[in-house]
Amino acid sequence: MDSPATGRLVFDGQCGFCTRCVGWLRTIDRLGRIDVQPFQAPGVPASVGATVEQCQDAVQWRGPDGVRRSGAEAVNAVLSTVIGTDAPSALYRATSGVQDRAYRWVAEHRGRFPGMTPHCQTHPAECASTGPE
Repeated sequence: MDSPATGRLVFDGQCGFCTRCVGWLRTIDRLGRIDVQPFQAPGVPASVGATVEQCQDAVQWRGPDGVRRSGAEAVNAVLSTVIGTDAPSALYRATSGVQDRAYRWVAEHRGRFPGMTPHCQTHPAECASTGPE
């Protein structure tokens, strides 16, 4: 997986916590394997085979295998891609119930976590679409 942009991660660009997490991911993605896009950008949800509603509910990932993953499974798949090992995904497979519950809790309370200025506020031209696709 040495080629750039081997997968696309779709996140909530209106969320400061999500924007902070994406910034951290970009920092560790030294080989540029992940194309990170806010779901509010035109055509982005469809580009990974998701609806706007699915993107509002959880982070979405379509990796080099072409499979779309959501939530905790997506986070682990992204980390596996970035660090070049299946370890995070293997850990997810062994602990999916716990991770899914933890992800859901964090997603439901993400507005309470420390964040930064949301991506869509700093890049409004990239976030022109918020309607269904």
